Amino acid sequence: MRELLPESLFPLAEKLKAPLYVVGGFVRDFLAGLSREKPDFDICSPASADDFLAAAESCGFIPAAVYRHTGTVKLKDGQGHDFEYTCFRSDKYVRGTHVPVETFFTDDIRLDARRRDFTVNAVYYDVRAGGFADPLGGMEDIEAKRLKTVDRAEKVFGEDGLRLMRLCRFAGQLGFVPDEECLAGAKANAALIADISPERIFAELAAILHADGQYGVPYGHYAGLKLLEETGVLAQILPELALGKDMGQRKDFHKYDVLEHSLRAAKYADQKVRLSALLHDVGKPFCMLRDGNTYAHPEEGGRIAGEILARFRAPKRTAERVCELVRLHMYDFDGRTKPGKLRRFFVRNAPLLDDLLLLKQADYSGCMDDLSPCPTALRWRAELEKMKEEGAPLSLKELNIRGDELLNAGVPPALVSETLRELLCRAAVCPQSNQRQRLLALLPDCLKTARARTEKKRAGKNGETDI
Repeated sequence: MRELLPESLFPLAEKLKAPLYVVGGFVRDFLAGLSREKPDFDICSPASADDFLAAAESCGFIPAAVYRHTGTVKLKDGQGHDFEYTCFRSDKYVRGTHVPVETFFTDDIRLDARRRDFTVNAVYYDVRAGGFADPLGGMEDIEAKRLKTVDRAEKVFGEDGLRLMRLCRFAGQLGFVPDEECLAGAKANAALIADISPERIFAELAAILHADGQYGVPYGHYAGLKLLEETGVLAQILPELALGKDMGQRKDFHKYDVLEHSLRAAKYADQKVRLSALLHDVGKPFCMLRDGNTYAHPEEGGRIAGEILARFRAPKRTAERVCELVRLHMYDFDGRTKPGKLRRFFVRNAPLLDDLLLLKQADYSGCMDDLSPCPTALRWRAELEKMKEEGAPLSLKELNIRGDELLNAGVPPALVSETLRELLCRAAVCPQSNQRQRLLALLPDCLKTARARTEKKRAGKNGETDI
């Protein structure tokens, strides 16, 4: 353990009159035999924030922030390591408030341990003495790969609803399993997740979706999602998705109900599209309840995914991409789309193609746990390869005509972009057309199509009905 710590901690531990401890994830990971590329260093002691700060600055540490009311100091050393220091303390909460209403400083390490979440995160390493302090039996729980709360589970989760998400994240990242009391306490307090800000919930959900990448636990993200479901937290944060539980699907295509299929699609998805995979069928419960079938679920799913991500205050670009992937995920599901139409689709959706192929594979694998290549994805890749061999353009930079040439040919400025895209579609279907003179010959018809499409879009925005 000593060899893994930044050298800057040792002179600080000697300078400080009180013992200096490393605590939390770094100690837990060491004892569990886990490691990550950029570890966090949480340190603590009975020393006040001012006493610690004086000692740290004399040892060359650079403070970044000081919060005396919580005894917290954020700082870094000369080697670029970041640290967060907290005084030993005990916190008092009002149920569901998430933030302590009172903080009491103490020199009792057991009281400090009791304010944390899980025993595996409450093992201390004494930097000066070189030994471990384990006031709550966390080392035994680490060895058993068990998640156990530092106090009564009802109290721990009742104090801070975010711990519900952290439980699922740790389960996924570490491959640990909650004990019975911990699980029961989480279930009893699931509704308290409503007291947590949408941004924090979304950040934790994103971490759960990538939990397997933290320490390489196979399908750790799926374990985290299943625990979200089991505790009832999933139904609180994603009620639209949870409606799919016990909603059956065609047995010749699906082994699982709508919810479990969604979770398994996320399980098998590439990290780039896991959020899209989780939400790809979120429109099915809505459509089934409204229509008695799921035919319109891609379009409705795109809309519902947008509402969900707006509620989570997700980044705009992320939300837009996920919504489009959800909306398009069923395109050519039966592999019968004609090649020309398929090529036009490729051109219109070129920036999404790689992710859409990944999503189709995840959807396919989530139906029957079949990890073989998705037939639709195979077909698309074959057509894309054929386009490449034929020299068919897929993007405007590959088109042998430019926007200024269209302006010179009399195309109205407002229609240049749409006309270029129509020319690109024609050249993608018939690569021989990707020559300047041939493209100019196609221009009148492409301009007519572009104008009609633009007017249709404008009519749709104005709420008019196309006839």
